[in-house]
Amino acid sequence: MKIILKGNPKSTQHIYLQRGRMRFMRKEAKELKEDYKKQAWEQWQSDVLDCELEIEIDLYFGDKRKRDWDNFHKLSMDALTDIVWIDDSQVKKATVCLYYDKTNPRTEIKLYTVSTP
Repeated sequence: MKIILKGNPKSTQHIYLQRGRMRFMRKEAKELKEDYKKQAWEQWQSDVLDCELEIEIDLYFGDKRKRDWDNFHKLSMDALTDIVWIDDSQVKKATVCLYYDKTNPRTEIKLYTVSTP
């Protein structure tokens, strides 16, 4: 199973705004999360999964700047809640790869169910 979320992946640093002890999601991030939800809703043809999962995340950026692999999937994971899975805590293993695609930046998420012994 695979979901493709169009748009340049956003870093966690660009999602939240800190004001004193309060942390707020930026307007741009809220709009992107809603867009991701809409894209996922249009693609996902199954019931919400309630099992343990393994995922592969392929991040395709529109430029070749240096990036940390661990800053770019919070928004997309949260957007799939209640559409693909009940909660992203169901993900037990994740593999993340970074790529460059100037003409088609996106996030591709492949999902596999985990067999429990």
